[in-house]
Order: sequence, then C-alpha cells, then structure tokens
Amino acid sequence: MRIELAKLLLRRPSIFLLDEPTNHLDIESIQWLEEYLRNYNGAVLLISHDRAFLDNVTTRTIELSLGHIYDYKVPYSKFVELRAERRAQQMAAYENQQRMIEKTEEFIEKFRYKPTKSNQVQSRIKQLERLERIEVEEEDLATLNIKFPPAPRSGQIVAEVKEVGKAFGEKRIFSDFTFTLERGQKIALVGRNGEGKTTMARMLIGELEATEGTIKIGANVNIGYYAQNQDDLMDGEFTVYDTLDRVAVGDIRTRLRDILGAFLFRGEDIDKKVKVLSGGERSRLAMARLMLEPYNLLVLDEPTNHMDMRSKDILKRAIQRYDGTVVVVSHDRDFLDGIVDRVYEFRDGGVKEYLGGIYYFLEKRKVESLQEIERKDAPTTTASKESSTGKLSYEQRKEQEKLLRKLRKAVETIEAELASLEEKIAAYDQKFAAATEYNEADYAAYNDLKAQYDKQMHEWEKASYELEITENQ
Repeated sequence: MRIELAKLLLRRPSIFLLDEPTNHLDIESIQWLEEYLRNYNGAVLLISHDRAFLDNVTTRTIELSLGHIYDYKVPYSKFVELRAERRAQQMAAYENQQRMIEKTEEFIEKFRYKPTKSNQVQSRIKQLERLERIEVEEEDLATLNIKFPPAPRSGQIVAEVKEVGKAFGEKRIFSDFTFTLERGQKIALVGRNGEGKTTMARMLIGELEATEGTIKIGANVNIGYYAQNQDDLMDGEFTVYDTLDRVAVGDIRTRLRDILGAFLFRGEDIDKKVKVLSGGERSRLAMARLMLEPYNLLVLDEPTNHMDMRSKDILKRAIQRYDGTVVVVSHDRDFLDGIVDRVYEFRDGGVKEYLGGIYYFLEKRKVESLQEIERKDAPTTTASKESSTGKLSYEQRKEQEKLLRKLRKAVETIEAELASLEEKIAAYDQKFAAATEYNEADYAAYNDLKAQYDKQMHEWEKASYELEITENQ
C-alpha cells in the first residue's frame, strides 16, 4: 500500500482519488499522509471510514443515501451533526405529509360515490398522484444495543509475557518484550508495518511460538481471535445466517437478524453463502460471529479494516461495555480512543509501554521523535551533553511548553462547556419542579443535555489525565 501511494504522490497529479487509503497503513504512515494531503495544492477526493483522517484532511463531505446526493461544506464530524438535524426535519416533514395523505384518502373514500362531490374527489385524487412522496432515510442501526456476552471469570493474571522475542530465520522482528496482562485490561499494540504486532497477537493465541522468552496464559482463559484474513476460518458452504446460528447459544439466538442487520447483512443477504462474500463482508461476518461466544480474552488484529463507520461504532461500544480483557492491534485512532488505557509500541526491534490512551501516546511520540532527531543531528557540545543528562534543549522545552499550553487550553475549554451545560440542566430541573404537566420536547432536550454532559465529562477526565502526565515529565 505504501509503495502504491508513493508512486501516486511522485506523479503530483492535479486531483487524487483515494479509496480507503488508510487500510493496511500504520499510524505513522497515516499521519504523514494526512499532513501531505492537507498541504497539497491539488484537489483530493477520499472514500474512507477513518473519522480522524477525514476530519484532519477534508473540508467538505458528500453523502450518498437512497439514490440521492447531499453536499455538506464541512468536515465529517460536523457533517454528522448536520445530518442528524436534517433527518429530524425530514421525519417531521414525512409525518406531516402522511397525515395529509391520510386525511385526503379519507375524504376520497367518504365522498367517492356522491355526485355533488365528484369534482372535489377527482381533484384530490389528482393531487395525490402529483404528490412527490417524501422518503425517510434508513434508521441508524448503530443505536442497536448489541454487546458481547458476559466474560466468564478468568484468573487475575490473564497472560504473562517474559523477555519474549521472535525471529524468522536470521531476521529478528523484536526481542526482550515483558509485560503482564491483567483481567479487565484493554491494551493496544501499535507500530509500523512489519515490526511484530500481528506476530505478537498470534503468539498470544498459540499460533506461533516465541523464539526466546516465555508466554504463560492464565487460569480459565478462553481466547477469541479476530485475524486480518478470515478466509480460512469460516466454512464457505454455509450461509451468512447459518454461520452465526451454529455458534449462538441462549437468548442471543433470538437476535441474530438484528446483529446481522447491524453489520449490514439485510434481507436476502443473510442467505448468501460465505464463499461468495467479498473481503469486507467476510470481515463483518467474522466480527459478528465473535460477538456470540462467551470469551474472556479478545485478541483483535485490525478489526476495523473494511468496516463502515456504523459497524465500527457498534463494535467500539460493545468493546467499551465488555467486561473481559482485550488486546487490539489497530491503526484507527478514533476507534482506539476511549477503549484502551495502555499502548505498546513495536519499534526498531523493541517494545515500549505508554500508560495512557492512544492520543496521549501520539503526543508523546511527537516529542520523542523530535528528541531522537536532535540526538542524531546535534554535534557533541555542552548543550547535547546537557540533553543526555536529562535536561531539555531549547527546542525541546519549546515543544514541551507548546504541548502544555495546548493541553491546558483543552481542559479550560471543556470546563467552560461543562459549566454551561450544568446551568442549562439546572434550569430544566427548576422548570420540572414547578411543572404541572408532562412536556415531551422538554424531557427530550433535557436528556440530550445530560448525554452531552456525560460525553464532555469523559473528555475532561481524559484531557486532565494527559495534562497531569505531561506536567510531571
């Protein structure tokens, strides 16, 4: 993928047409491509399911829905807000039209055989024939409450990795990796392609053996594994529905059609045989199947490749609510954000631990990359000696201060938004206390404010944590 992109970039075309360019790219490559495209003086047209990538590159979003095209002059996240507003307006218009149609049809039926009303009846019939019917967009199935089965209780230590390394012949991938995975932890394995992330995932599930060191899986650990390539893991002769039906147990069997619908298998799709499915369809089916069995350790290798945003949202919420342990290999920053609280970076034959979320890791990597460049480029002077003994150079201090200012600003902005939301919620509380009748619109607005408040509180906790970590460096 990187080679194909490089060939395109070297041609410097007047327009780039990029279809899912971030699939199979590592985080560093994605960030580099973002920066390149953002500053490119030609036109760029993207098809992508990577929210962060779209928000960082694009300024306009075009949606195709029910045979119509909708053009929004805003990045993706803002488009989502505007689309929700449009859908609410659309629903109101649809309901008004349906009431009008119903009353018109009642009039026609009531006076169809009365000669004195024949002209009016014919006029109403023609009115209905000319009427352009409002179509309502398909309901967003991401609101479905789909979740993993409760995880059977495992031992406190789920996996113990001691001084592990892996080599294929003379090629050493990584070495001296040590960490302990405890029950309920959710961690990410990240790094450039070829540094050993998938290799480590396969070693955890026992598909590969370590060249050096030991991997010990804890007591009562039942592992569910999602591989990048699902071709060999499902029977091609079974239908989509049968593939799930064969592994589902208990009450969840009554919800198989809902689960398949959430992963975009609808109508006749569920009767397709696995062997005729595309790569993306197989990926979605494999993930849907993984949600049926009671595992307590999920090892997910690039689970969002080929997934549309709705399916990703369902999967993300399911992992957030999941009470088991998760190891995920991914390059999707938006997907990882809010799921993992520890990141292991595979780089230059080693593995480094970052105690924080994915965006904390990315900020830390920016500072570390700058320090690496300066160490390589700087001559052996007093300044470089100071750097090696733990003191930051002028450029490093500037970078650190810039990051601190950015983090403090983020915390202050969120605190101001929280204060505003608290005032609005308190106003509704007073209104409800004095109310004499139930007002559905008020309660809908009130619940929306509380949902916004919960979301902002999560963002505040995350931003405050990152600020505290950075201040203590």
